[in-house]
Amino acid sequence: MSPHPSPSPLSAPAAAPDATVVVIVYNDAERLPRAVASARRQTHANIEIVISDDHSTDRTPEVARALAAEDDRIISLRLPENSGGCSAPRNRALDVARAPYVMFLDSDDELTDDAVELLLAAHRERDIDFAMGAVQRIRVDTGSKSTWMPRLVAERRTVPGIEAEPRLFFEHLSTSKMYARAFLDRHGLRFPEGIHYEDQLFSAQAYCLAESFTIVPEPVYRWYIDPYADAEAASISNQRHMLANVRDRIHVQTLIDDFLVESGHEAVREDKDHKFLKHDFRMYAGDLPYRDEEWLAGFAEIVNPYLATLAPGAYERLPRDERVVLQLVRDGRLADARLAARGLGHGVAPRAVTADEAGRIYWGEQVPDTESGRHELDLTDQGLEARPFQSARFRHEITEVTVVERGPGVCVDLRIRTYDPGLRLPVGPHIAALAVTPGRRRLTTPFRLDPVRPGVFEGGVRLDLSAATLPVHGFDGVRHPVLQLEQQRQRNTGLLLAPLSFPAMTARVDYRRGGAPHRVTVEPEGRGAGRLQIRWKPLGLTAHVVRPLARRAARTRVCQAARTVARALA
Repeated sequence: MSPHPSPSPLSAPAAAPDATVVVIVYNDAERLPRAVASARRQTHANIEIVISDDHSTDRTPEVARALAAEDDRIISLRLPENSGGCSAPRNRALDVARAPYVMFLDSDDELTDDAVELLLAAHRERDIDFAMGAVQRIRVDTGSKSTWMPRLVAERRTVPGIEAEPRLFFEHLSTSKMYARAFLDRHGLRFPEGIHYEDQLFSAQAYCLAESFTIVPEPVYRWYIDPYADAEAASISNQRHMLANVRDRIHVQTLIDDFLVESGHEAVREDKDHKFLKHDFRMYAGDLPYRDEEWLAGFAEIVNPYLATLAPGAYERLPRDERVVLQLVRDGRLADARLAARGLGHGVAPRAVTADEAGRIYWGEQVPDTESGRHELDLTDQGLEARPFQSARFRHEITEVTVVERGPGVCVDLRIRTYDPGLRLPVGPHIAALAVTPGRRRLTTPFRLDPVRPGVFEGGVRLDLSAATLPVHGFDGVRHPVLQLEQQRQRNTGLLLAPLSFPAMTARVDYRRGGAPHRVTVEPEGRGAGRLQIRWKPLGLTAHVVRPLARRAARTRVCQAARTVARALA
């Protein structure tokens, strides 16, 4: 297509577009072309693309103008000053958008090729206020893909208002939806400026104001996640280490609560509160082990007043391990909250439990002194003492890590302490095993756990990394060793909690069982539970020749199998 000058609203093409795609950008000259390209290659081509630049200071303005010169469907806007958020550039773009339907795209993400076609078809099928599709999350560091909130978008349906499906509060992204412009204008619905987490408020308002909306299960948006982005470049969601981030999130929740009252939607308050606890608070809870005492105190000061306002039923819906962390934060037992948070989602036991006079079992070393504490920290129904052994709950903590290099081999010496609050292990020594599986074959190392006191055992184990059997083409990946216990032919497998901080230790390992040399790193996981983590990276010919050939051969086999199946089905 021949170059065109960047059109202004007055000189835009006369033919009305069917949909407007708003691309917001700030200091993202490198990724902006990718985002805009995803809009330009839409299978439904009669669209306009509004690039809305929040007064970037890098090459973004030049890149935006160049893109507009390439395609007369593109309008390039530039805000006169930086707003510091996503709302203002979206709202300014809405001021000039000409289409009856509009959707939003961030400069670091992409639309799927048929996003506009799919969502526009839903609008044309029936009179709805917005249509929403699935979001594909892509990890920048690994390339792994997953669907955001998959159960919410699993089937196509039209929802007659949020009361019919209040669980949809969990899907709070504004970028996965195409809105009828008449709907936005009728309610004066715009993005709130001057605050963060504006998507949550905007989406909550859209859900409550919409008379009906359609969900399509096909992916329409590619959301790129960079968990290791620099703090300044990271999205607001990746800045949870900042207390200002916590304040922003709580502030938006209070605005949503006020809107629910003003709009007559108090009936969905418990569902919205549950979403906050299960999603928003849960993200902070997983980070608690990595925060210092000062941060924890500031966090509790910010969140506790708000937690006290939430519907009791919202807490009741949570699994017990999440309720324990919440209550420990509310009770100011912040060191205990850090310990409890390391087990979230993994079935990890506490170090200790305490019984009251009635025989009720509570998390930790003391009986709670408040009614809410006794209710939330009560583990009696968890059956720690009676669960089948394979699902019994233990807590395995590494207390010391030492890497020993011996010639071509490398060994990792671990001191491990096992907590057994349900007293499932008889008094006396026990044979345990450390297991890790790089490639397809498991490396299992037995060792002895000796009793320290009732419910606590300790032992040492040497993991010889050079004894592992790796695939011929090497192994490029991460594994987390696990601890295995056996009792009456039943096996229990639990994760290993590493010290929260120890220096990553890297060494070359020459495998004596015919494997190629690898660079092996032993380190703490650095997020979540903080498991012991071992990373393998092939070296030499294996990395540069053997593995590429193996991947190419695997792809060939897959293609041949696919062709065989296709011929069989023809």
